[in-house]
Amino acid sequence: MIQRTVLVVLFDGVQSLDATGPMEVFAGASRAPGVSYTLRTASLDGGPVRATSGLTLMPDSSLAEAPVPHTLLVPGGHGTRGSHPELTAWLRVHAPEAERLVSVCTGALLLAEAGLLDGHRVTTHWNYCAQLAHDFPAVEVDPDPIFVRDGRLATSAGVTAGIDLALALVEEDHGRDLALTVARHLVVFLRRPGNQAQFSAQLSAQTAQREPLREVQHWITQHPDADLAVDALAARARLSPRHFARAFRAETGTTPGRYVDRVRLEHARRLLEDTCDPVGRIARASGYGTPEAMRRAFVKALATAPAEYRRRFRTPASAGPAAD
Repeated sequence: MIQRTVLVVLFDGVQSLDATGPMEVFAGASRAPGVSYTLRTASLDGGPVRATSGLTLMPDSSLAEAPVPHTLLVPGGHGTRGSHPELTAWLRVHAPEAERLVSVCTGALLLAEAGLLDGHRVTTHWNYCAQLAHDFPAVEVDPDPIFVRDGRLATSAGVTAGIDLALALVEEDHGRDLALTVARHLVVFLRRPGNQAQFSAQLSAQTAQREPLREVQHWITQHPDADLAVDALAARARLSPRHFARAFRAETGTTPGRYVDRVRLEHARRLLEDTCDPVGRIARASGYGTPEAMRRAFVKALATAPAEYRRRFRTPASAGPAAD
């Protein structure tokens, strides 16, 4: 049996779910025969810490007394703001000893402060991506995915994305069946790949202020198979194509074409996950027209083909014969 120690770093102002969410995943996996994750928590002095929710957490030990872990996990929370010379000094020395270095949410700020993210592609909570990129220009920040793997380094977006990342690590260590078992026990879906966006198209784009543009946004999401060319959308908004494109981008933060692309991709993904419809039918219902056009969109956005995406992320209730 391979034993892997997971050490979770605790500090005042930690987001408790950033720590406990991944720990529950590893603890759940350890209930399976032949699987062992030893979970440890540590703070700088070994004393209790107070989470942002007011919950008091009692670590197992001080960081100085903690064993060298297989996986070192640094959660986020309000306590990551500002300078942390003692904690980052410990991370700078000891984090390279771990086989895997993981951050959840703004835990990436602590790793960056310790110089451990330089030259790496990473992510963090969407609200702090710009700060991370500004304060640490040697770090390549990708604001879109829910988690990013870069060699031994794994970084994730906020809160529940840490659970997604932990499930991916369990799958890496012990296979997909165990990760699915843990996900079902925790009543979460193992269906979010790391390159899934932190927000849906509707959430990542701002809601337009003017009613005609808001109506167009709603129309797009309800009719992904319709003619969604700029001219057609402009006519629906009763604006000239040029005026519509400029106003849409100004009020939503994205172009009409990019918004349409994301809506269609999300619609196709939901159908692949939740139905047994053939790929050709899904391609038409999502506005791609042909399976090949949908395949190109999936490969570009998700680096996987629709059939493979369905194999990995179809929900159990929808499993059944499908003409892929």
